[in-house]
Amino acid sequence: MASTSDRLSGFRQRKDAFFKEHHQSPLTPEQREAFNGLAHFPENAELRLTLELDTSGEGVGEEVTIGTVSGEAKQYTRAGRVSFDVQEVPVTLTVFRERTRGNLFVPFRDATAGNETYGVGRYLEPKMLPDGRISLDFNLAYNPYCAYNHGWSCPIPPFENILRVPIRAGEMLPDLPAHDDAGH
Repeated sequence: MASTSDRLSGFRQRKDAFFKEHHQSPLTPEQREAFNGLAHFPENAELRLTLELDTSGEGVGEEVTIGTVSGEAKQYTRAGRVSFDVQEVPVTLTVFRERTRGNLFVPFRDATAGNETYGVGRYLEPKMLPDGRISLDFNLAYNPYCAYNHGWSCPIPPFENILRVPIRAGEMLPDLPAHDDAGH
């Protein structure tokens, strides 16, 4: 069985290949030509978490409207909250459920936003485990497609998912030529 590091490395290589070669890549043809791979923080085992999903809090199960960078609104259901420590600082994030596919979704912005990572924020797609806990691996945190060009409508992390601590795991700022009017 492959190690966690090997699986992460393989995941990153497959994503780079998708961005460089696939017709559904968020990159424009000009960006794909200049693309040499996504930038990532070094793997951080401390930010690979298995957590209890607290479904007892206020607002859990409610529909939530989250704005996007294009001004549209997207609907989610508040699935619960997870709490953990980052550099000995307690933090809580709300986990949402997508209405269309039912997947778990965590849009967040942390103290690296705008300097080391995309300014609007990043996303995670945690996995529900058979025992009811969730796997939340920040090494898989990724930039929304709108980080690459303005042809996308990406949810903006809500206030409840803005962290004052840095999450130095996952994707960093893209190093690509900007393109404002790309389609998708």
